[in-house]
Amino acid sequence: MKIIQNLDEYNAYFHQETLHPSVAVGELSRADLTLFEPIDFNMYCIVLMDSDFGELVRNGKCIRYRAGTIFSLRPGQVVSMNLDYTAKPQGWMLAFKEDLLENSGLGRDFYMFNFFYHDVYEALELSEQERGIIRNSFANIFAELHSPKDYLTGHMLRLGIGHLLSYCKRFFERQFTMRANNTAMLQHKLATVIDNYLLSGLPEQEGPPNVAWCARQFNLSPNYFGDMVKRELNITAQHFIQDKIIQAAKDLLDRTNMTINEIAEQLGFAYPNHFTRMFRSKTGMSPIAYRKRPT
Repeated sequence: MKIIQNLDEYNAYFHQETLHPSVAVGELSRADLTLFEPIDFNMYCIVLMDSDFGELVRNGKCIRYRAGTIFSLRPGQVVSMNLDYTAKPQGWMLAFKEDLLENSGLGRDFYMFNFFYHDVYEALELSEQERGIIRNSFANIFAELHSPKDYLTGHMLRLGIGHLLSYCKRFFERQFTMRANNTAMLQHKLATVIDNYLLSGLPEQEGPPNVAWCARQFNLSPNYFGDMVKRELNITAQHFIQDKIIQAAKDLLDRTNMTINEIAEQLGFAYPNHFTRMFRSKTGMSPIAYRKRPT
């Protein structure tokens, strides 16, 4: 596994000179095939795969993308490709160093681009219209890099990158909506998954459900899953899960004579006081007070 240390090393894969110390754009058709060996680019990257030329490999998972797929990388992520040598790589790859974000509007707004924390297998499949917009965004950054340098160069590059990332954000939001279909469907599925788990007896061995566990049931990473839930249900995934746990606890308090400790254990809490603390924070009363309330 190789770690890219600077833009000179990155540009060498594309057989091009370094035109800026913090930004580079490469055309995948010009890339040396060693670019697709296991690499940590040690930068933020946006990759548009404009042809189907193999499987992307990350964390032991192989993903075959269709042409017109875009994905992001962040420093520390290692990826490689199992190339299909019958197809020529096509597309673009933007790389920019973290120092480009310092003391800039791009850095101020970078929190919006949380797709950098999605897993690579959660890529964005573009429509033809979106694909054209993204291609133009890459081409504009590429053109700016090759324009004569002046005092506005850095500003223009940040604007170009900001536009590209903003379009990615917009198109990811569209994909969230399509994947969730509608709020009612997502809410029903998530509630059913949690309810079934709480009734399965597994919490006593595995603990209460959490965001990572729920994300696995949807075959998503925790970050992507959390974004989807927040967008569609207007509540964090953690709060949704806690509300379901409290709902189950209320049902047990109302229907059974189980002790508070027994209920806490059935719901997966290793320590009953943790259950009591969550119950009080959600309902404003202790489990005992809830059970004794006037009905």
